[in-house]
Amino acid sequence: MERLTLPPGGAAAVDEYLEYRRIVGEDDGGKLFTPEEYEEYKRKVLPMRLQNRLFVSWQSPTGMDCKLVGPETLCFCTHRYKQHQTDFETVPQQRPIRLPCRVTGCQCRAYLFVPLNGAQPIRCRCKHFADQHSAAPGFMCNACSKCSGFHSCFTCACGQPAYAHDTVVETKQERLAQGKPVGRDVPYAAMGGLTGFSSLAEGYMRLDDSGIGAPSAEFLDSPVTATDHPFLKAFQASSSSSPETLTDGNEIKLRNKKGEGC
Repeated sequence: MERLTLPPGGAAAVDEYLEYRRIVGEDDGGKLFTPEEYEEYKRKVLPMRLQNRLFVSWQSPTGMDCKLVGPETLCFCTHRYKQHQTDFETVPQQRPIRLPCRVTGCQCRAYLFVPLNGAQPIRCRCKHFADQHSAAPGFMCNACSKCSGFHSCFTCACGQPAYAHDTVVETKQERLAQGKPVGRDVPYAAMGGLTGFSSLAEGYMRLDDSGIGAPSAEFLDSPVTATDHPFLKAFQASSSSSPETLTDGNEIKLRNKKGEGC
């Protein structure tokens, strides 16, 4: 394995480049801004970005955000979210808000999330993969003539089919009105729906208002049973076959899922 050795100050330069890339994203067209251009870009774009940030998610019919879209999340057109238009001087009034792809020659008119089945794209009912379909409206298959447009019966972890989900683009105010998290205001490009590390989890695993929600008090106060997660059982009893814990005396004390005696 090749070892890279940085000169004095090299690590700081790498950090500065990463900060630059997170802020500028794809807006420099692949050619680094000069220091003057970079400062002018930040002066012009950052206030607009902080005020008009758009949150993008893939929602189930129940309104749960099964997937929160980030800069590297792929679109149906196979390009990433950061390669789409994500900054607006004025938030469009029409709904749904369309975020077209900026890659030259791409026919994608609006960002559209499509889930993966493991590491590969999901299949359409015509048996071909999502990336074998056109990104133009209609999403016709490029590999066969019988397809009437991409339609997948792939089932999300929430239990609903993919075709029942929608890619939703919302403003900060619209998210707050639903009680969903919006995180801190950040200057980085194409953050989409990411508000923290928990945003990387799927909706059914996310214990906030954008996901499945916090467990009820009744659930947290219930005793640990043999059907619960091994982590809970490991801290519940000295014996793996018993949900009971011996105290310093002879008293047997049960614990609930919050670790409290009950």
